[in-house]
Formats: sequence, structure tokens, C-alpha cells
Amino acid sequence: MLIETLKLLFKRDLNKLKTEIASYQSEEKLWHIEKTIANSGGNLCLHLIGNLNNYIGAEIGKSNYIRNRELEFSLKDIPQAELIKKIESTIIVVDASLDKISDEDMEHEYPLLVFDKKTSTGYLLVHLATHLTYHLGQINYHRRLLDTKD
Repeated sequence: MLIETLKLLFKRDLNKLKTEIASYQSEEKLWHIEKTIANSGGNLCLHLIGNLNNYIGAEIGKSNYIRNRELEFSLKDIPQAELIKKIESTIIVVDASLDKISDEDMEHEYPLLVFDKKTSTGYLLVHLATHLTYHLGQINYHRRLLDTKD
């Protein structure tokens, strides 16, 4: 039951991420930072893609994804269309990976140490869903605040 709920939530929010990235009127503003806003919408998008492909795709789905977290925050000027393709690929990876686990697997210890102590796979997946939603809200706010016509 929880797996199906998580699949729906990840798909919903990744599709919303796609909409947010596509809604930037200016590709330049997608990468804009100002004053105390430390991360651009584009970098937050890359971070979410890397996060989900690493913790769900590589660990659960055995996708062989290799994460470079530093690049998620340092790369710039990736076209919107490329980011959208990466999001679409992530949707497929997350869905296929979650198809590989059972309700019983959700109770097992997640194989990586992500926090200060080990957690269950179910706990980590719920955390990842809320992490996605948190940054999705930041991207929405970034777009509405900084993607204005000069």
C-alpha cells in the first residue's frame, strides 16, 4: 500500500517539477541567484534528479547511476529541454525501482547510511518524497520571485 502511494506521489511531484522548469520564461533566470537565495531553480532541479537517481535508482533499482553531488550545485546553463528530459528519465527510474520492492522490503534497513543512524527503506522513501516536495516549493517560489521581465 505505501509503495503504491509513494509511486503516485513521486510521479505527481516529478511531473510538477517538469511543469515548474518549463514555466520559466527565461532560461537565464532558471540559473539566477540573488542576495540570500543560494540555489537556483536549475540547481535545485539537478539536485532532486541526482538525489532520486542515487537513493532510489542506484540503490533500490540497481541502475548503476553514479552521483556527483557537487555538480548538482555547480553546473549552470543546462537548457530547460535537457532538464525536462532528465526529469522524465527520473520518473521512469523511480517507478521501475519501486516496482522491485515489496511491503516487507520497506521494513528492512536501507543499505546506505544517509543520516546519523540507519533507517528502514520505508522511512528513507518517505523522507525522499518530502525532500522532493520541499525543494519543489523552493523552485516554485524562485521562479515566481526571480523570473520576471526586466
